[in-house]
Amino acid sequence: MAGIYLDTSTLGRVLLGEPGSSSVLAALDAYAQHISSRLLRLELRRLALRHDLLGNADQLLSAVALVPITDSVLDAAETIPPTGVATLDAIHLTTAIRLARADAIEAVMTYDARLADGAEHHGIAVVAPA
Repeated sequence: MAGIYLDTSTLGRVLLGEPGSSSVLAALDAYAQHISSRLLRLELRRLALRHDLLGNADQLLSAVALVPITDSVLDAAETIPPTGVATLDAIHLTTAIRLARADAIEAVMTYDARLADGAEHHGIAVVAPA
């Protein structure tokens, strides 16, 4: 079974105990591997610092395989369609596309509408547990 790509909107929801966080955790159980860009670590830990939850963030991150942000990823993220994808989300999208092409993921889990649109634009399924 392939993995699932996670963005910060997903694990941030769990970190902060927002509504639907238990649904996220349940949905993650359906995937053999959880993968993200190294950007997730940066974003999630910064969020955790603001809420004094750094230990919780590190625990969540321990279950995620992180892909390095290479110059190649950054170069591709500069111009990746669709144009409505925000800057940091373009890094997530580029990484997810590369993982999907390598059959490492079968979907992207996100609550970010523009990132979801970008994933669907590139033929990647989107999961957003309710």
